[in-house]
Amino acid sequence: MREALGRTLVYLGEVDRDLIVITADVGDSTRASYFRDRFPERYFNVGIAEQHMVNFAAGLAATGMKPLVVSFAMFLMRAWEQIRNTTARMNLNVKFIATHAGYSDSVDGSSHQALEDIALMRVIPSMSVIVPADAYEVRRSLPEIVLSGKGPIYYRIGRDYSPPITKDLEGEFKIGKASILRDGEDVAIIGAGVVLWSALEASKELERMGISAAVINMSTIKPIDEEIIERYARKTGAIVTIEEHSIYGGLGSAVAEIVVSKYPVPMRILGAKAFGRTARSHEELIEYFGLGKSSVVKAVIEVIKGDGRDRDA
Repeated sequence: MREALGRTLVYLGEVDRDLIVITADVGDSTRASYFRDRFPERYFNVGIAEQHMVNFAAGLAATGMKPLVVSFAMFLMRAWEQIRNTTARMNLNVKFIATHAGYSDSVDGSSHQALEDIALMRVIPSMSVIVPADAYEVRRSLPEIVLSGKGPIYYRIGRDYSPPITKDLEGEFKIGKASILRDGEDVAIIGAGVVLWSALEASKELERMGISAAVINMSTIKPIDEEIIERYARKTGAIVTIEEHSIYGGLGSAVAEIVVSKYPVPMRILGAKAFGRTARSHEELIEYFGLGKSSVVKAVIEVIKGDGRDRDA
């Protein structure tokens, strides 16, 4: 995903001469260095000073420039106060591109694994929150995010692991609109990020069990697609959400807020319930923390049985 990010940043730098990239000593790790190598006069490394980085970006935005703040998701949380007070309160056009989110920084352990960031960003009134599913969606969504000029946006991606979730998805990316990866009648699995691959694989196994599962890519967590949530709550009568984030305050919470006010149905929320840990791979952690295919299948069966529907499964 970070390779797609770096290459897309270069493309955007060629399209818009007002674009500026700012990092806090992680240009190589995030692949923001691709932009640095092509446009060194519009690239700034402020050192390990995330709070200063955000204030610097806010000042540039106030003058009409288009700053992109690029850093690890966990490191950006150091500057939450500046993101809130200096950028969001003024509704400034600063885009926060957070890499290495979720469990993706597997080898560095829990200190580097951001599992609370969506909740922290979603609560800020003027902040939009975008979580692309894979490298293909990074390439489709980042131009819309960067060139939209719609105020502050938190854009969250992982590191390297990127199964082809949206490879065959047609149409332009639109902020606030979800996409249907697989239609279904019995349950809606709503997810964001690379764990949607678990949902797609689970939907195939569920089909062999006689359960028709829709899989929805909720890449915009805020503003969330209320219409599609209500439509599939009414259509299927059961929802399972999956995310590489705490079960508190993330995608599951956002979906539940809509469901409870629009059309209440049984739900299960799959996500993190503890800090992460060190592992050899991103995929290993996804499985270990209950976000793999088998966990999704189990949650679907539980939510359907809890609804009182008679299923052989």
